[in-house]
Amino acid sequence: MRLHFIAIGGSAMHNLALALHEKGYKITGSDDVIYEPSKTRLNNKGLLPKQFGWFPEKITKDLDAVILGMHAREDNPELARAKELELPIYSYPEFLFEQSKEKTRVVIGGSHGKTTITSMILHVMNYHHKNVDFMVGAQLEGFENMVHLTQENDFIVLEGDEYLSSPVDRRPKFHLYKPNIALLSGIAWDHINVFPTFEEYLEQFRIFIDSIVKGGILVYNEEDEHLKRLVEESTNPIRKHPYKTPHYRVEEEMTLLQTPEGDMPVSVFGEHNLQNLAGAKWVCQHMGIDEEDFYEAIGSFKGASKRLEKIVETKNTVVFKDFAHSPSKVMATTKAVKEQYPGRQVVACLELHTYSSLNADFLKQYKSSLDAADEAVVFFSPEAVEHKRLEPISKEQIFDAFARKDLRVYTNPLEFKAYLQEQPYAQKVLLLMSSGNYGGLDFDEIKNWIS
Repeated sequence: MRLHFIAIGGSAMHNLALALHEKGYKITGSDDVIYEPSKTRLNNKGLLPKQFGWFPEKITKDLDAVILGMHAREDNPELARAKELELPIYSYPEFLFEQSKEKTRVVIGGSHGKTTITSMILHVMNYHHKNVDFMVGAQLEGFENMVHLTQENDFIVLEGDEYLSSPVDRRPKFHLYKPNIALLSGIAWDHINVFPTFEEYLEQFRIFIDSIVKGGILVYNEEDEHLKRLVEESTNPIRKHPYKTPHYRVEEEMTLLQTPEGDMPVSVFGEHNLQNLAGAKWVCQHMGIDEEDFYEAIGSFKGASKRLEKIVETKNTVVFKDFAHSPSKVMATTKAVKEQYPGRQVVACLELHTYSSLNADFLKQYKSSLDAADEAVVFFSPEAVEHKRLEPISKEQIFDAFARKDLRVYTNPLEFKAYLQEQPYAQKVLLLMSSGNYGGLDFDEIKNWIS
């Protein structure tokens, strides 16, 4: 089968290309720019385009299909040529569904925790040598690629993102997967550029619940009131299995999870992550892993990349990098770190980087989200606001939104870097939350500032 990828350089797209190449498909692709690590990974397999840009002549009748990435524009010349030739055009999630029609589809959705829960499930399966296909949004220890597709595996585990499928398919990705087993971790308004009201956002999860195959299974977080209401209102004939935060305690900077076999130390911490663990356990049980085997495996789970990822640890200091950017994630992550390290000063730094977080009307959603930290810092780039064609925001608006009088606000990356360099780090935990890099911060350099 011959496939051409338009916008092959994105994380999801290049991983799918590599997985299909591994499966024996003939893959070509185009993009106007490709960053690391995608560039090297594609090059190592001979899939890196020889020239960057869009070349309609690459789109020929002998292609079996074109896969369109989210970052391609509607007026892309290669897309126009594919339409002209009436070639099958798939979005990323559409093609994943085509690859999984004969499998039991396990889809992990929710506004937060998707990547962590998916990663936990894959870790447990891998630990017990249970082979499954998958697509996950972060690099995992023990896994070379973020997408794995085979002919023979019975299960496929998919991270179910609620963002749009492609420039020409405005449906949320997770609407396309039609799960046999689904999990929803919770609902907190996000992606306001696509879903300008909370009700519109909520509706996407209602549609997802109704898309579960009749007789299928929904595992859901019953502590989320919005989600609980949607599940109770649904008339889809599925089995519904609620979960909640398990009992745990923190002792000497170690989280101990209560299990039938007694207290068990785990590497992940925080109420939200223990909640994720409870959901993952339910899903694994539906995939044939009993409770005892789940606990045996999860004890060695270290976490997913950029999800409370420990990047520095000395006798006196710990530094975490986390992908948190939405208000609910920021609050949960900050609380988790303070709970885990009650005897230390927690310095929480948040970069407002996404479209939603830089929207003046949405900023008020961040109220009290950094309150658990001993010291709180917000960084944003006025250039990023301008680039996203949003109304300018001021430091005063940030202060008002977070409702914290001692908040520090930086807009200059050099000043923010200087602040980090000058920190007295003894008996401190530094938490860096962002889906960006604070205007060019080298995270590896932080190690040199901490003795």
